Amino acid sequence: MSRKTAAGELRQKLDVSTFFEHMEQIGIQVGFKDMKPVHGEWISEMVSGTEDYTLQAHRGAFKSCCLAVAISLLLVMYPDRNIIFIRKADSDVQEMMGMVSKILRSDFFQHFVNSCYEQPLLIKSEGVDHLTTSLWNSPMGADQLQGLGLKSSITGKHAYYVITDDICNLSDRISRAERERTKLQYDELQNIRNRGGRIINLGTPWHKEDVFSRMPNIHRYDCYHTGLLTKEKIDELRASMSPSLFAANYELLHIAAEDAFFDTSPRFTDDAALLRDGISHIDASYGGRDYTAFTCSRRHGDTLYLYGRLWRCHVDKVLDACIAEADRLLCWPMYCEDNGDKGFLRKEIRSRDRYGKGYTESQNKVIKITSYLRKWWPNIVFLRGTDPEYLNQIMDYTEQAEHDDAPDSAAVSCRFWDQKHWS
Repeated sequence: MSRKTAAGELRQKLDVSTFFEHMEQIGIQVGFKDMKPVHGEWISEMVSGTEDYTLQAHRGAFKSCCLAVAISLLLVMYPDRNIIFIRKADSDVQEMMGMVSKILRSDFFQHFVNSCYEQPLLIKSEGVDHLTTSLWNSPMGADQLQGLGLKSSITGKHAYYVITDDICNLSDRISRAERERTKLQYDELQNIRNRGGRIINLGTPWHKEDVFSRMPNIHRYDCYHTGLLTKEKIDELRASMSPSLFAANYELLHIAAEDAFFDTSPRFTDDAALLRDGISHIDASYGGRDYTAFTCSRRHGDTLYLYGRLWRCHVDKVLDACIAEADRLLCWPMYCEDNGDKGFLRKEIRSRDRYGKGYTESQNKVIKITSYLRKWWPNIVFLRGTDPEYLNQIMDYTEQAEHDDAPDSAAVSCRFWDQKHWS
């Protein structure tokens, strides 16, 4: 039986196997005991997908472990297709080569391949930047798996699979020149992908204009959606680094590090009752690129409790959601500015049998945010569940910020409690 026929039979067996449906089990078998179903989804997409694929996931999400399992499977399932694996620097490649080598030598893979090909799986050649198995079935002179640093020469090289892993890092965050250099180097990779082949990208974004702006078919998994980090661990990580660094590493969001008004991490509570008998506020968008921001707030002594939501759409589409949140947290009346719409939004709220209260805004937005939100910031506690985008628009705020809807809504709420006679 030829290796090509055997590979086809192997894929056919895998197609009906439990392992193919739950590929995290393969990772567990080869030593990655903490793999979860989400990791099985990532491995499956890398192995069996047909389109280019980009996986963005937070730090500590085991992306590289999943990739090592996927590469190992590709080497035995498609022994006639070579792989070029690329990291930021040449020195970063060795770690992945070692992981793949160890996986291929594992008892599981040895038994797995022997049962399908009726021959042992041997590693015929390996080094810090290459690996070739006994299954390699190609007239090409290149290795089955080759590792390169992003700045390496790729002239004359070709591969069916071109895989990048963390080619964007802190250097891209702080240096525009580095970001542009990385994008140019990534563009060159299109020239080494064989016809019909795939480019697979893994990493964490660092800047709005980094190389991920070039990458297709992006699948995002932030720290709130993988289920890999507890809320206590998320809070611990948030407190251990700057807000901009936490946003980039764990929320896959970009916030300003320079000239930011709010440079300390927000605090959180799980107690929704602390918002009871507060007020709510809408900063409405009427189209274009603006956001509709919604804030519930309540003051207790020297502490101000806030809860925020943010939508990039016309206020009409989310008004019912705002009312539902105000009802849930018992935050009435709902304040809204009358300047722009001549009281239309206030009337819409009242038409739903709710207490809408309008006001005329006369204060400069920058002065308002710096005078009230910035003043209260050390004593603000957010209700957990506040939209990360809402928080990051606040953390990203500078006088030159493109969007200021969330900080504006929060500042109006702070101003209300700052000026109100309360007990």
